[in-house]
Amino acid sequence: MTDAEVAIRVVIIDDSPTMRAILKSRLERTGDIVVVGAAADAAQGRQMIRELDPDVVTLDVEMPGMNGLDFLEKIMQLRPTPVIIVSGSTQRGTETTARALALGAVDCYAKAEDSGRLPTDDGGRLAELVRNAARVSFGVRGPTSQRVASEARSSLIERPRLIAIGSSTGGVEALQVLLGGFPEDCPPTLIVQHISARFAPAVARTLDQSCPPKILVAEPDLPLRPGHVYLAPGDDRHLTIGGTSAFHAKLRPGAAVSGHLPSVDVLFKSVAETVGKSAVGILLTGMGSDGAQGLLAMARAGAHTIAQDEASCTVFGMPRAAISLGAANIVAPIGHIARNVFSKAA
Repeated sequence: MTDAEVAIRVVIIDDSPTMRAILKSRLERTGDIVVVGAAADAAQGRQMIRELDPDVVTLDVEMPGMNGLDFLEKIMQLRPTPVIIVSGSTQRGTETTARALALGAVDCYAKAEDSGRLPTDDGGRLAELVRNAARVSFGVRGPTSQRVASEARSSLIERPRLIAIGSSTGGVEALQVLLGGFPEDCPPTLIVQHISARFAPAVARTLDQSCPPKILVAEPDLPLRPGHVYLAPGDDRHLTIGGTSAFHAKLRPGAAVSGHLPSVDVLFKSVAETVGKSAVGILLTGMGSDGAQGLLAMARAGAHTIAQDEASCTVFGMPRAAISLGAANIVAPIGHIARNVFSKAA
């Protein structure tokens, strides 16, 4: 078997010849990735995907003709393939990227720095995203069984004081489904989603537009109010909570935990210590194991804990790790989790 046969096969779709050349260079210098096609627009890209059957597609969302969002939606409907969105640094670019993640893109990659300058080297960032994306397998999405939901309803607390959620790869799409089922007056909810700080505000705005609660980026010492969902900023600070009778958000710098900053484990352990059995912890799709130990800490503190099931995950890594530890009281498909949490409170 040749190196080309075992390498990760990528199709690049970008209307800029210069950017196509740059992305190709950044990917192929690693030796384990080969660019099998480079398209200038959606029409060429569609043909290349059909003929070349790539493992991963990188997609510029701001293109002439069919825009990247419409094309992405067609890919996910007709030929589900791991897609990495390549975005500009403008506000328009980040907003479009957030919507693409909600449609099912696996991850996002900023082609330029915040200043707009194109770096000469990305330190292997794009290649690492492609390797992670190549591990994604799109199976048949759907509920596992009604039995899971009925068992969940029997063990829920009446009304949680706080909800904590962790997610990573495929998480923005999952969050849109999950939060879409939350009531407008839901308990204060905190989220750590593994995403760049560049895109976090746009993700919050995208979710806010389609979900009943108010969704915003967390700020230091911000009081946590019912009907509000707080997304970690995605910068070099962990999201935790403070207070007793009234909770507030805390953002503190620190080292990566479980490979991430911010870390789901840090948030969950903070909730376990501060809220205990009056909390709900939810661990969604993602690669690796961040959140597993934290969900176990919440379970041991008496909190109600839920992990997304394999069938509805983009990547089953984080939920699988939690389930293997016995940290999840309930394993449920993404479309059932909200109704499980709020069935008694309704």
